[in-house]
Amino acid sequence: MTSSTVETMPVARAAWRTHPLVKRSAPVVTIVAVLIVVWYIGAVLMNLSLVRGGFEREEAPYTTMELLEGTMSAERPLLPAPHQVVGAFIDGVFGYAPTAPRSLVYHSMVTLSATLLGFALGALLGIVLALAIVHSRVLERSLMPWIICSQMVPILALAPIFIVVLGAIGLQGLLPKSIISAYLSFFPITIGMVKGFTSPDPMQMDLMRTWSATSRQVLSKLRWPSAVPYLFASLKVAITISLIGAIVAELPTGAEAGIGARLLAGSYYGQTIQIWSALVAAAVLASGLIAIVSYAERKVAQRMGARS
Repeated sequence: MTSSTVETMPVARAAWRTHPLVKRSAPVVTIVAVLIVVWYIGAVLMNLSLVRGGFEREEAPYTTMELLEGTMSAERPLLPAPHQVVGAFIDGVFGYAPTAPRSLVYHSMVTLSATLLGFALGALLGIVLALAIVHSRVLERSLMPWIICSQMVPILALAPIFIVVLGAIGLQGLLPKSIISAYLSFFPITIGMVKGFTSPDPMQMDLMRTWSATSRQVLSKLRWPSAVPYLFASLKVAITISLIGAIVAELPTGAEAGIGARLLAGSYYGQTIQIWSALVAAAVLASGLIAIVSYAERKVAQRMGARS
């Protein structure tokens, strides 16, 4: 090995460490690795007594290695190991046809349909309420306390009430779940848009009045552009809450399809691996939805002249 090669090795290592991709991904990869290690340790500790009890009931001799292997491959573990959850998730996604009742794709699409409809309803309601509050001090004083109080009751307590009441008036299927999602998702959009609509500087508002701008012109030329960052921040929160609302809404109905139904079936039959794989599916779905909102945010920012 020549001296020039030896000299370039530290430089290459330093360049690799300062690469933008490495700098962005290193913290995430490190945290994920730590979590996986902690997860495996937790799986061993929680499943140890379960596996040991199985050996003792069968009166079969066992070694420490066999005991550890059992904690990693138990059929109904208290805490599944990461590779068990990943295997069940891959099998649920690719092991069945997308329309099969055991497919995670099928259940995800059922939940996604309620999520998107509820998100659209919640976003529309939140923006309308924010506009009303900003333009009327009476509505601000009368609506805001009730909007805040609406989120104080746990949705697990309200979901059965919504389902029963809506079912009594003939609303079943997708719409009740969407209404529950909208009920959860409108709140962050309302609060965020009120903050966004009132974010313009008082001097800017005075300037618009000097130009004799109407309320509609102030809204379109000043308030809306100022509220766009708040809008997308609220949408990211709202779309994840909307997904949670759709999943929760599937629990009290005894639904046969959806991620909530998958979680419910897993809890009934003690299939913890199925429960965790459904949770992973929900996490992947939420990540995809947030990515779509983030993509729309970048495109809107570019259209408004922001640097990419």
